[in-house]
Amino acid sequence: MFGTSGIRGPVGDIVTSDLALRLGRGLGSTNAETVVVGRDTRATGEFLEDALAAGLRESGVDVIRVGVASTPTIARNVGWLGADAGVSITASHNPPADNGLKFWGADGRAFDTERRRSLIQGVNACAFSLVPWDEAGSQRTDTEAEERHVEALLDAVGVPNPEDLSVVVDVGHGAGGVTVEALTRLGCHVTTLNAQEDGRFPGRESEPTAETCTALQATVAGTDADLGIAHDGDADRMMAVAEDGTFLSGDALLALFAGEAVSPGKRIAVPLNTSLLVDEVVARHGGSVERTRVGDVYIAETATDPDVVFGGEPSGAWIWPDETLCPDGPLAAVKLVELVATRGRLSELTADFGGYTLRREKVETDHKESTMERVQARVTAEFDDVQTMDGVRVAVDDGWFLIRASGTQPLIRITAEAPTADRADELLARAGDILTGEALEA
Repeated sequence: MFGTSGIRGPVGDIVTSDLALRLGRGLGSTNAETVVVGRDTRATGEFLEDALAAGLRESGVDVIRVGVASTPTIARNVGWLGADAGVSITASHNPPADNGLKFWGADGRAFDTERRRSLIQGVNACAFSLVPWDEAGSQRTDTEAEERHVEALLDAVGVPNPEDLSVVVDVGHGAGGVTVEALTRLGCHVTTLNAQEDGRFPGRESEPTAETCTALQATVAGTDADLGIAHDGDADRMMAVAEDGTFLSGDALLALFAGEAVSPGKRIAVPLNTSLLVDEVVARHGGSVERTRVGDVYIAETATDPDVVFGGEPSGAWIWPDETLCPDGPLAAVKLVELVATRGRLSELTADFGGYTLRREKVETDHKESTMERVQARVTAEFDDVQTMDGVRVAVDDGWFLIRASGTQPLIRITAEAPTADRADELLARAGDILTGEALEA
C-alpha cells in the first residue's frame, strides 16, 4: 500500500474516503494522542481530510486541522504543536486525478519502514481501538501553521541587501504560497506565476520540470529577474531557473547545495540515481557521499547520523537536518536566494558543473514488480558490479545505469550516466533493451 512517499493513487480507485477513514482509525490505534492534518489544493482533499479526521477522533485522538498548507508546513508543525504525528493529504507532483496520504513523526521525518508496516498491519487486520462516544477526540483549526513556517524560514537565512533581488515564483497552483510570503518579507521583489490555488493545475502540470516550466524560464529570461523558483503541488519539491532562463537540473542543484553544506569529514546523503557530479563537488570540499534507496524517507533516515549535513534528491527534495528532516521546498527556495545574494548568479555558480551526461527515461507498466524480478535476475547474471539496494544499478568502467520501479506510479525508470553524450545514450539504450526484453511481458 505504501510507496516511497506514502500512499498515492487515483481517487475512487486506490485512494477513497473509506481508506482514509481506516487509516485514521489505524493511526489512532497506535497510541497517538494528537495528530496534525492538512492538505494540498486538490478538491478531493476535502472529503479525504474529513474521513481521516473522523477515523482519528473516533479512536480518541485530538485533531488539529491546518487546512490547505504545504507538506513541509504540516510536517514541521507536528513538532511545533507538540503533536505525535501529522498527515499530509496530497499526491505531490502526481496528476490531478490522484491523491494520497503521507505520514509524519514528531521529529519531522516521514514514517519509517517499521512504522509504516505497523500501521498497515493494523489497518489490514481492522485492529482498531475505537472509544465510547464521550471519549471521542476533539477537533480544532489552527490558523498559524503557515506563519510558524515563514518565521522559521526567515530565521534560517541571512540575506544581505535582499531588496536588490528579483525572484519569480511559479507556485504551480499548489500550496507553496509560503515561499512567496517568506521571500516578500525578506525584501525580495517577487513575481508569481500560477499562484491561484487550483488542484486541477490548469497553468502547468504539478511536477516542476524543464518541460512544464517553460513559462517560468521565459519570464525569468525576459525580465531582470535574478532567479526563478518552481514548486510541485504540495511544495515539498523545489526546482530553479537561472537568471538567463536556464532550467537547472536536479543534479546541478544537488551539487550546488551539497558543496555549500559540506566540510572536511562530513557526509552528504543522496539516492542511487544521483549524478557522479555530486561526488566530484563534495570531494573538492573534503567530504564524502552516502548513497541510499530512492525516496526522501531514506535520505532522512541517513540524515539522522550526526556527520550528515545535507541530503537531497535530483527530483527536487532537499533536507537540511539541522533545520528539519522533512523535504522543505520553501526552505530550499530561501537558501537558494541567500546563495545568489552572497555568491552571485546561478549561471556562474554552476558554470563548471560539466563532465557528465545523464539521461533519464520512464516506461509505463502495470507489472513493475514481476518485471523487476526478471530484470534483476538477468542483470546480476550478465554484469559484475551490480547493486540491488533499490532496483538494479550497474557500474561499468566509464559510467553506470539504473533500472528501478517507481515507488509512487506505475512506471519503471531508467537512468544512465557517462562522460559523453554518446556513451550515456548507449548505456541508456542498453538498459532499455534489458527492460523491454524482460519487462513489459506480463
